[in-house]
Amino acid sequence: MAMIMEGCQGKSNNLTIEERTCPVCGHTVELFSVDTEVQCEHCGFTVYNDKLTCVQWCQYAEKCVGKEMYERLMKVAAMQKERAAQERKEKLAKKTALSA
Repeated sequence: MAMIMEGCQGKSNNLTIEERTCPVCGHTVELFSVDTEVQCEHCGFTVYNDKLTCVQWCQYAEKCVGKEMYERLMKVAAMQKERAAQERKEKLAKKTALSA
């Protein structure tokens, strides 16, 4: 587990847990605040932690969370950005097709 720098204004150093519902099978997935992703124990779907945005903009992020965690979080952020762009593209295509 990565340790957050003491006094970081962007992220609490308290470990938290959030329950999410798997969008595939509906089972509860537990996601800790330090997790970048978690596999659903029932179906294997990957649930990503989308609340780790400070790493994308904070100048101290790599020092704060450590090099390995920083790289993992940036990879997740890149995948989220890619997925969002693809979703926007699909919505635009669908909207264009409906208006034609």
